[in-house]
Amino acid sequence: MRALLTNRNFAIGLLLTSVFVAGALISFLWTPHDTSGVDIANKLKKPLSEGYLLGTDHFGRDILSMIMVGARTSIAVAVVAVGIGIVIGVPLGLAAAASQGSLMDEIIMRSNDLVFAFPSLVIAILITAIFGPSAVNAIIAIGIFNVPVFARLTRGAALSLWKRDYVLSAQVAGKGPARISFEHILPNVTNLLIVQGTIQFSLGILAEAGLSYVGLGAQPPIPSWGRMLAESQTMISFAPHMALLPGLAIVFTVLGLNLMGDGLRDIFDPRIRREKR
Repeated sequence: MRALLTNRNFAIGLLLTSVFVAGALISFLWTPHDTSGVDIANKLKKPLSEGYLLGTDHFGRDILSMIMVGARTSIAVAVVAVGIGIVIGVPLGLAAAASQGSLMDEIIMRSNDLVFAFPSLVIAILITAIFGPSAVNAIIAIGIFNVPVFARLTRGAALSLWKRDYVLSAQVAGKGPARISFEHILPNVTNLLIVQGTIQFSLGILAEAGLSYVGLGAQPPIPSWGRMLAESQTMISFAPHMALLPGLAIVFTVLGLNLMGDGLRDIFDPRIRREKR
């Protein structure tokens, strides 16, 4: 833990991310104003107005409250989507590595290539056309796109480990490929998965904002950073705070997660540690 906190990138990233995570958690219990209420009399108030720290939007809704609840939406979508990628992608990657060169390996990797051919936005449009726009469908779309990311990473890291002496010893001891994969291979690729998970988490927040911006993510009255940007684009000339504040929330959250990922990579990757010495 000391190594993490003394790493500048990780410490700064943790601070930035913690602000928005804290806001999301607090929003379950309290927000300055009701995000579902409309108060036209107080619309388009500027930041630092009385009773509205970050101002209000064109419906009179408190922007600080919207950002807090929007953080909850973005984080929830990203966490579940990354979880889908890990739960499905990691076992597929382990199976592909254990059966290197076999038909199973070929099927898994070509399936991953097929998913990679379609960006998450295209997958979301397809899912939305069938089931309709919603946060759940956004989670499914982003999660599907995360599966080949973790499958490829796991397979690439596991292939080199299958040649190690301790794995060969386990094979001699009579352990099967599945048991070796989960007892010996998986623990040694966990660090890489943590780093990649942090990066995919930031990409998941970006993807959720993008999908909400085009109307395919969380639907009203659920606040979303992406939809806040979409609603503000016609008012940016006389109410720039409506676009600037949710935009900064996205930027700083993604920046914080990327800095955390860089810090974790610096600590976990022995090659980088050797270069810094």
